[in-house]
Amino acid sequence: MSAQAKRVLVLGGTAYLSRTIARTAVERGHRVTVAARGVSGEPPEGVEFVSIDRGSAEGVEALRGGEFDAVFDVARMPAHVGPVLDVLADGAGYWSFVSTISVYARNDVVSGEVHEPTATDSADPSPEVYGASKVACENLVRERLGDRALVTRPGLIVGPGDPVDRLGYWPLRFAEGGEVLAPGDRDRPVQWIDVQDYADWLLDAADAGVTGTLDAIGDHIGMGAFLDGIADALIAEGVIAERPDLTWVPQEFLLEHGVRPWAGHESLGFWVPSPDYDGHGSRPAGPAVTAGLRLSSLQETVKRWWRANAAAPSLRAGMSRVKEGEVLAAWHGTEPDPELERYDRERGFAVPAAARPAG
Repeated sequence: MSAQAKRVLVLGGTAYLSRTIARTAVERGHRVTVAARGVSGEPPEGVEFVSIDRGSAEGVEALRGGEFDAVFDVARMPAHVGPVLDVLADGAGYWSFVSTISVYARNDVVSGEVHEPTATDSADPSPEVYGASKVACENLVRERLGDRALVTRPGLIVGPGDPVDRLGYWPLRFAEGGEVLAPGDRDRPVQWIDVQDYADWLLDAADAGVTGTLDAIGDHIGMGAFLDGIADALIAEGVIAERPDLTWVPQEFLLEHGVRPWAGHESLGFWVPSPDYDGHGSRPAGPAVTAGLRLSSLQETVKRWWRANAAAPSLRAGMSRVKEGEVLAAWHGTEPDPELERYDRERGFAVPAAARPAG
């Protein structure tokens, strides 16, 4: 796919990564079609919308016979991939499938071993089979598209629109001030990919005809450097005057007091127990960078998130101030501050649906 205007299909296109891909493709001058049920959000301006339902083979018939220079898909269940391939694979010049590093069978070390795939007709949405389902999806795409396919495996995708606020929790919390609960070891590795960087790379890769299978992730840094970088971005934006007062609490204490790792209600974003997940946060960024991925700095990513959310900050997931106050009080052997509930009301904190796994 050359850099000139092309016919692009985004399967999804109404939420987070897929919507960012569709919007960016429009901005680049491509003719973009978005195909989805249309219940997760609005597609970006400038696209053609096609209503489909991937829950059945009949539900994707509206796509049959379509011809596209590039197709982008973020599906998580193989039952949703096979029928689309049946109606589109022969008319697609290039296929970009978004998988996940959750396909890897081990999280404690960096390994290339992947889970055994689910059945190709599996429609199980449960987090327990997320990685295995994505393996099955990858296999279906490779079998049908061969050397016309790129499979990318993102780690934690962050930026405006993240439905579980794994990054967003931290700048919003820092802006509120006061003592901040920091998880585990300062040196524990974390890594991420900026949603805009990822969308740009996927479109660039399609232009360049990049194929194969690659992790989509940035370089890893320690949790302490990560939190310091967020603070520095907020200082540069004039949001805060100095780095926050961080209280580092061991992971064992956090788990004992009901703090959830990774994402979801009463969680601390980016934190996962060590050493069980050290490999999950240490995958190499080099191959993707060699293949054209351009990485924003942490400060750039945080500034983008803040500018997109500062006017009406809210928290869809993460740790409530009440919970944080209880854990800090338990750590110090004091009583929690009864005034913390007002912060949760002001930030629009609510119990979200169960969080989806990484990627």
